[in-house]
Amino acid sequence: MLTSIDINCDMGESFGNWQMGNDAGMMPLITTANVACGFHASDPVTMVNTCRLAGQHKVVVGSHPGLPDLLGFGRRAMNITPEDAYAYVVYQTGALQAALKANGMTLHHIKPHGAFYSVLRTNDELADAVAEAMCAIAATPMLYWPAPTDAAMPRAARKRGIRVVGEIYPDLTYAPDGSLVIQRAKHLTDTEFAAAQVRRYVTTGKVLANDGSEIALDAESLCIHGDGPNATEVGAAVHAALAEVGCRVAPVMA
Repeated sequence: MLTSIDINCDMGESFGNWQMGNDAGMMPLITTANVACGFHASDPVTMVNTCRLAGQHKVVVGSHPGLPDLLGFGRRAMNITPEDAYAYVVYQTGALQAALKANGMTLHHIKPHGAFYSVLRTNDELADAVAEAMCAIAATPMLYWPAPTDAAMPRAARKRGIRVVGEIYPDLTYAPDGSLVIQRAKHLTDTEFAAAQVRRYVTTGKVLANDGSEIALDAESLCIHGDGPNATEVGAAVHAALAEVGCRVAPVMA
């Protein structure tokens, strides 16, 4: 039985006049924000304003670096080198660190986005480069990663003493092997299902797969997608479920 759990959400993914996600509605419901850094989404004004909003709600902030692909929202695969991977993390996270400093805040963690995350699951060379970048720019680096945390990137992080924070996703479904069933288009989440998934995980350490089996996962955080059509309702249902089982909501501390 977990007595405390973090709730995180991807934030600051708008670009200019184009709006992505309900940041204002979700911020009061989370403890941790993964903020886009300008490669897959965001712009300087969005980044600064997102950090300011997080500060107002006492939400800690991590970087959400992606591949340089604004048009494809960072979801298209690219052939990159370890030198690229290292520089992408340093460049993007450095921009966010400046926005945080301007708001009297510091970096909490790093969570790769989209296709960048996908290549870091299996490519040891790229994972090593990103882990080296994390050590170079953060005093106490932490990696957020979807559970199970046994892929190339979390392995590279642990080799260097970087804390790995596993996540579960109450607004998605799981396949029997523990992988997430990715939605091609966001749809309404069954809030009762999300709440039940959270209660199950907090009390047993397991989530329900789409074939009815249960899967043990290693997570300290819940990730709720802020761009879902009923994201705030999901967030409220998750909070109610946690209160019901006596689990407090708090950020992960390094």
